[in-house]
Amino acid sequence: MASRDNVTDRRSFLKAAGGATAAATLAGCLGGEQGDGGNGDGGGGGSLTYSRGKDSSTLDPQATTSGEDAKVMNQIFDRLIHFKPGKTSLKKGLAKEYKLEGKQAKLTLQEGVKFHNGEEFTADDFIATYRRFLDSEYEHYVGESNASVYGPYLLGKVNDVKKNGKYELTFDIEQKYAPFLANLAVFALAVLSKKQIENDGGNVGKKPIGTGAFEFKNWNSGNGTIRLKANGDYWGKGPHVDEVVFEEIQQNSTRAQSLGNSETHIVDGLGVQAAKQVENSGNAKLKKQEGMNVGYMAFNMGRVEEFRKKKVRKAISYAINTKAIVENIYEGMAVQASQPLPPGIMGYNESLDPYPHDKQKAKTLLEEAGHGDGFEFELATMTNPRPYFPSPVQTANTVKSNLKEIGIDVSINKQSWDPYLTYTGKGKHDACFLGWMTDNADPDNFYYALLHPQTDAPQDQDWLSWDKLENTSNRAAWANAEFMDLVEKGQKNYDKGKRKELYKQAGKITHDEAPWVFVTHTETMRGVHNDVKNFTLAPISGPFLNQVKL
Repeated sequence: MASRDNVTDRRSFLKAAGGATAAATLAGCLGGEQGDGGNGDGGGGGSLTYSRGKDSSTLDPQATTSGEDAKVMNQIFDRLIHFKPGKTSLKKGLAKEYKLEGKQAKLTLQEGVKFHNGEEFTADDFIATYRRFLDSEYEHYVGESNASVYGPYLLGKVNDVKKNGKYELTFDIEQKYAPFLANLAVFALAVLSKKQIENDGGNVGKKPIGTGAFEFKNWNSGNGTIRLKANGDYWGKGPHVDEVVFEEIQQNSTRAQSLGNSETHIVDGLGVQAAKQVENSGNAKLKKQEGMNVGYMAFNMGRVEEFRKKKVRKAISYAINTKAIVENIYEGMAVQASQPLPPGIMGYNESLDPYPHDKQKAKTLLEEAGHGDGFEFELATMTNPRPYFPSPVQTANTVKSNLKEIGIDVSINKQSWDPYLTYTGKGKHDACFLGWMTDNADPDNFYYALLHPQTDAPQDQDWLSWDKLENTSNRAAWANAEFMDLVEKGQKNYDKGKRKELYKQAGKITHDEAPWVFVTHTETMRGVHNDVKNFTLAPISGPFLNQVKL
């Protein structure tokens, strides 16, 4: 995360049961940057307030897929590998050197790094972290009911992790696996303290102990406020403020107004109108860039027989006016999608165009599919704005209106976010709105995570019943054998050029088969007060608040 605002919120709607695998581009062997050590200045002044639309649900990185949780955890914890601020490339984290060759990854760890409890970080801490996440026989296993899908999703290809002394780790992997190093940089693989795991593992979500730039101070869930204090012993760069406060302000317009009134420093989750408020403010600026996300409507083929016909899916794709949605609802702060990958991701297929709005073609396809008289289905939508759907209910109403014109009756089922994820995660939807903000900027993080069933392809059909689906983040229950083969080959190939071509082919299949209605790629936006310096807008990971000064 996804998210990665509520990367799903990627990264936030994953409920998969089986071994998904995330990703990032790898060309040969990568090594950690040198000369990037920190000054450990332990603060420098002031309290920084970050306002968002929703409070965290937990601060245990192994028990969540939420981008809202990740925003806070990324301040408290480090990973073995980090993303460069504002970029998708990798840099050293708790590992100062790293390389991937064949089926093995070797990492050399930083020395002298301390957890917030004063314990020195060593290889034992990562091994305990790994076992807590994945080893059900480990005494301190996080628990099947608590563990998020990110364990098997990111580390499912790992056969074993071994240490060589205090500061070296070796991963044995079951196959050549291109996304592996970038997987280690995803928020869910934050390194926990072995001492806390063994003595107080149940409190990781409420009183986390990491090695990050900020230490946990307190959490008032009643008003959605989390306070962090500067870590004076931080091994990396910064921090430059004494305190960070994350606060919940649910309404977009209220957050924007708070920024304009100099009551907060950074706001996210902005829709079109709130963005205009920020732009018109004399006290703040709107920062924006192309987002690495996709918003889509998934057809649940495991539930609705009509959706199992490609012509029906394509008819609906032609009937929905995604151009009008982008231009009228999102007012140019998004672009039409033509495929699962956004333009900034390696393997994006430039030759694919979004489905044009063509009612006559839609009607013809419905007739050819045997549904000229139409049919009806339920469209489930979240009520709260998401980064990839800033105005979900308005968008749903547009879809309902568009499909009425070709004889399809749509009933809209509106739900708040958490119940909505549960509802769609259990496959109760006919069709649903969802989206994804990449965890690590690799095409595998879209294709394998969202559209591969993570089980064998069925015979003579391209869908699975929900009870057969291993990966419930595949909300379409799609199982196309040709697509699956391309994605699996992409995982195993270390040649960037060849991977790119494999994913372009995969993109064409998704476009032609239309398991989703491809709706939007939205811009990433933040409102930033003029008092804030050195804030980097990040397409993934972050926010990088250790860099910020007031």
